[in-house]
Amino acid sequence: MLNKSIKFLIENKLVAVLLLALFVGWGVVNAPFNWETSRLLSGFPTDPVSVDAIPDIGENQQIVFTKWQGRSPQDIEDQITYPLTTSLLGIPGVKTIRSSSMFGFSSIYIIFEEDIEFYWSRSRILEKLNSLPANLLPEGVNPSLGPDATGLGQIFWYTLEGRDKDGNVTGGWDLQELRSIQDYYVKYGLSSASGVSEVASIGGYVQEYQVDIDPEKMRQYNVSMGDVVKAVKQSNQDIGAQTLEINQAEYLVRGLGYVKSIADIENAVVDSENFTSIRIKDVANVHLGPAARRGILDKEGAEVVGGVVVARYGANPLEVINNVKAQIAEISAGLPTKTLSDGRTSQVTIVPFYDRTELIQETLGTLNEALTLEILITILVIIIMVFNLRASILISGLLPVAVLMVFITMKLFNVDANIVALSGIAIAIGTMVDVGVILAENMIRHLEEAKAQKLEVGNVRLEDGSWKSADGQRDETEINNEKDSIPNSQSQSSSLEPSVSSINKIIYNATAEVSGAILTAVLTTIISFLPVFTMIGAEGKLFRPLAFTKTMALTASLIIALFLIPPIAAFLFRKTSVRERTQYAINGALILLGILAIVYGFWLGLILIAFAITSFLKMRGTLSKKRKNLLDIIISSVAIVVLLAEYWRPLGFDRSIVMNLIFVSIICFGLLGAFSIFRIYYERILKWALQNRYLFLLIPATVLTLGIIIMRNTGKEFMPALNEGSFLLMPTSLPHAGVEENKRVLQQLDMAVASIPEIETVVGKAGRTESALDPAPLSMYENVIQYKSEYMRNSSGERQRYKVNDDGLFVLKNDKFIINPNNEIDDDVNYDETSLKTTATRENLIEDDDGEYYRNWRPDIESSDDIWNEIVRVTKLPGVTSAPKLQPIETRLVMLQTGMRAPMGIKVKGPDLKSIENFGLQLEDILKQAEGVKEQAVFADRIVGKPYLLIDIKRDQLARYGISIMDVQEILQVAVGGMPLTQTVEGRERYAVRVRYPRELRANPDDLRNIYVPVEKGSPVPLGELVEIRYEQGPQVIKSEDTFLIGYVLFDKLDGFAEVDVVENAQALIQENIDNGSLVVPQGISYRFTGTYENQLRAEKTLSVVVPLCLLVIFLILYFQFRSVSTSLMVFTAIAVAFAGGFIMIWLYGQDWFFNFSFFGENLRDLFNMKTINLSVAVWVGFIALFGIATDDGVVMATYLDQSFKSNEPDNKKGIRLATLEAAGKRIRPCLMTTVTTVLALLPVLTSTGKGSDIMIPMAIPIFGGMIIDVTSYFLLPVLYSWKKEYALSRKGRN
Repeated sequence: MLNKSIKFLIENKLVAVLLLALFVGWGVVNAPFNWETSRLLSGFPTDPVSVDAIPDIGENQQIVFTKWQGRSPQDIEDQITYPLTTSLLGIPGVKTIRSSSMFGFSSIYIIFEEDIEFYWSRSRILEKLNSLPANLLPEGVNPSLGPDATGLGQIFWYTLEGRDKDGNVTGGWDLQELRSIQDYYVKYGLSSASGVSEVASIGGYVQEYQVDIDPEKMRQYNVSMGDVVKAVKQSNQDIGAQTLEINQAEYLVRGLGYVKSIADIENAVVDSENFTSIRIKDVANVHLGPAARRGILDKEGAEVVGGVVVARYGANPLEVINNVKAQIAEISAGLPTKTLSDGRTSQVTIVPFYDRTELIQETLGTLNEALTLEILITILVIIIMVFNLRASILISGLLPVAVLMVFITMKLFNVDANIVALSGIAIAIGTMVDVGVILAENMIRHLEEAKAQKLEVGNVRLEDGSWKSADGQRDETEINNEKDSIPNSQSQSSSLEPSVSSINKIIYNATAEVSGAILTAVLTTIISFLPVFTMIGAEGKLFRPLAFTKTMALTASLIIALFLIPPIAAFLFRKTSVRERTQYAINGALILLGILAIVYGFWLGLILIAFAITSFLKMRGTLSKKRKNLLDIIISSVAIVVLLAEYWRPLGFDRSIVMNLIFVSIICFGLLGAFSIFRIYYERILKWALQNRYLFLLIPATVLTLGIIIMRNTGKEFMPALNEGSFLLMPTSLPHAGVEENKRVLQQLDMAVASIPEIETVVGKAGRTESALDPAPLSMYENVIQYKSEYMRNSSGERQRYKVNDDGLFVLKNDKFIINPNNEIDDDVNYDETSLKTTATRENLIEDDDGEYYRNWRPDIESSDDIWNEIVRVTKLPGVTSAPKLQPIETRLVMLQTGMRAPMGIKVKGPDLKSIENFGLQLEDILKQAEGVKEQAVFADRIVGKPYLLIDIKRDQLARYGISIMDVQEILQVAVGGMPLTQTVEGRERYAVRVRYPRELRANPDDLRNIYVPVEKGSPVPLGELVEIRYEQGPQVIKSEDTFLIGYVLFDKLDGFAEVDVVENAQALIQENIDNGSLVVPQGISYRFTGTYENQLRAEKTLSVVVPLCLLVIFLILYFQFRSVSTSLMVFTAIAVAFAGGFIMIWLYGQDWFFNFSFFGENLRDLFNMKTINLSVAVWVGFIALFGIATDDGVVMATYLDQSFKSNEPDNKKGIRLATLEAAGKRIRPCLMTTVTTVLALLPVLTSTGKGSDIMIPMAIPIFGGMIIDVTSYFLLPVLYSWKKEYALSRKGRN
């Protein structure tokens, strides 16, 4: 069936072309990259794959959020959180329930098993909430289900600012005005954008009508609190009075009574006597004021109003952001404006300060760049090692088409495009190329044999080895020249070209011969990755998409290789006869196109001109076909190397293109030369290995032993962090700090961070947004810090060159100049001080493709770690805790996954909060001494530290005066916090009306004691006679898990230490203190390390099953292919050697001496991002990919060895070794090409510094090291195979 399909497509090439067009067109439509901006693709319909920076590895969870205004955390815990948690535990599929009880609200996180569908779980929760028992919760308390979003949902933050038409900040807007615009206009406008789950407000003041009652006047007028409350409520009512028909016309009747102004409330009647009304204004002062708030937003020291857009679960984040931006553009024109006192017009403007678009685009850009460079390197390797342009087009054309086919399957199966998922394509490049190399190499060999056979038919070989024409018309030199041209299929004379029918047959035979080996090799890799699909939890969410893309990439390459390459090859290698006049026309057109390309700024037009010139020279007889082919290959190779130097820039964008070109040439041609020399001497080395097999086998045995030793001593972590291009500074203040103090500290933090030159914007938040996704206390700060990219980028997010003058100064649009400390400037340069600036934006600079890249960072700032160290240095403020190094997405995931604000910590469970806190403080002291722990980042929750004023009612005194507890509590509620009575309706806007005592009557406990409580018969009684007021420390937040109280001890690791090693060191130190009696674990207290460490333990447990299962699957496939346990084990040795090679490379990366020297002024350790690499899930995935690539070469080599021995059947030891040499020698070229392509193609990944490289590099290192060491297997497999045959021969002789 397979061969019939291949034959059909070879004979019906139009079908193959249509299939190719379908795959390319459909793939471009679904491509996640921002190709719609390309001029070539403008107007092309797009339906891209969902795009995000990283996969959502958070728990499968839902949030139940419950408000109970004014209530303490203890009240919330006892009356809401605990009863709700006990009820929700019974929902099917629930794994655990975490909860937080804070001032005024409860957040319950219901974590489901991974196989529970997201919206199904929401339905079950709603069913449970609707069927709660009566009186389970206090009256008026209604729990609600949180937004249908996850930890990655917060994709867009913004502020509202007054700006003029040129975008300059003008101010002129009060915070309550901006908050009203946000709550009633912007919020609803953005919520309508497709894919948005909610828009939450933060900052500013929520306006309300405040009725400050005067108790003295109330006593004078004999008015009670109830009278005032009743009057306010009854003054804000609107009714509908049905309809009234007048003159056969129907009128709708409305009774208007909503409060519209302060005067409406002031004139409300409380009571009347003797036709004299007592109004609200007689006993109270009515005014507009701010409601109590639990969230503050600050931008670089100025308080602001803003919001956060949360994307719906399963929505395409990039598409949602674009929808939000479109909605912003639509509503911006309608936002309010006002004329300021200086005559300027200020309009409310939506200003983003966190937009994930840039991170997504840069991450995909890094991968897009890596894939492009890998394809270019592949073409270069194939051109040089195959020495055939047509074959190079065949093999390299496979890669982009296969990538497009992967995008199609990702769209069909709803797999999101992110750095991890698309990395599956990057690490599959080696195997994808391997397929094309094996097939094309076999086709070329068959074509050469066919032409050689045709040459021998037309000529006679003499005894001395010389040639003579059968018809006597050609001499020996002419015939030998013709024969010498056979290896280069492009340079054959037309007389040697097979006919169309015969070329089809040759291509078919060549494909059919290796189709079985190709199918087995690729299926081995595909099936070996299937166990990755069994991963669950965070590691499963990370790497199942990667396994999918890698599997689809290999499947696509297999389809292309077996079904599309053969018909295209039959077309490319066919006999062609073009008239000379037509050839001149074609080459002339090439020159014109080249000139046109150069005019439009594309230097690649030179290549077209060069190709045309070589063709003209060949037509004129100046160049032979063989030399023309050589020149074309040289032109192509030089062009590719120049492209690599231009787009790769391994030495950095601050170095010249010439230096990068030289460096790239040395690396590419150096490695290619080394492998070419290896290929030349391969048979000699193999011959020596066959003769000295015991001595040779010491080499792979030593490699394997070193690999095992290194593996056992390598540090472990769950996942390397993705560089998001922003930081999240999350310190906390003391629990007793109030709103104003937290606001002051927050502003100090923001101003300190904003003073760092590398910082673009910093916006700080204290407390929470109006969202269930943000359960933060007021003492927790979240400063979102956006730092500048290392090099200035244009509006498309790409590095841009800018104009410089002859002295090296950047030129501004206003004819002034920028002094950039990264640029070398002559000492004798002299400019007027007024014409020089020290900072600039991309709007000020002049784009110039012949200019220089503008570096935003100071010379001593080499990485984002240096920026973080600067942040830590300037944010050391008294009363503020230190904070671990965090990033926005990473932190959201960790917080919603573990309940902590750090990736590492200890969870302490206990019977009461005080015991948990005391034990946590002891652990804090011990952790500071643990090896690898960052001392300043250790922090135990101060759970019981919030000041409480407890007002304990004396019941006997109440009985004495005939006062009920409710009367006293109502007085307290109104006096201190105020009582919200009703809500005004003013168009779209809604404002609460609150009755309360003036601040001066409730400023301290003594004022509270002097509040009078009315008595029905008698004079009012001071509150101090009825209650006892005392101070007590209580909880600020109460956290629990499955109803058990918990607390956390947070810590972080020092750079250079592995996460698991640090945790194990801490565990050992704690256990040591327990054993020697320094630490006593109280009764009922338990502790457990949590955070990403838990993910690592689960991942390690999963990998301990997955990796052996992968190896077992590979072995079974090999056995079914060769039907021999011994041959399968021989192929398996390639995996073992490559496995050891990967670990050796990991070890070398962590050695300071390795590659620690400068080349072209660049330290190679810095160039290749060499640092300590820990064993993570990313590294193990790299190893699993390595297993497949290493197996491929072994399968090809073993298959040909089998075929060679079956055809030759040598009967002596010398014959066996000769047969082994011959078989291995014929298959070393495709095997070497796979190795060279894989190694060279991974170099751009290893040198990458863009977003996403943090995850790609650990995957690439084991593949890179494994494939270099895997060269050993090119000798190991033939040696073992020969040994097996010799042993079988000796046994046969004995018998």
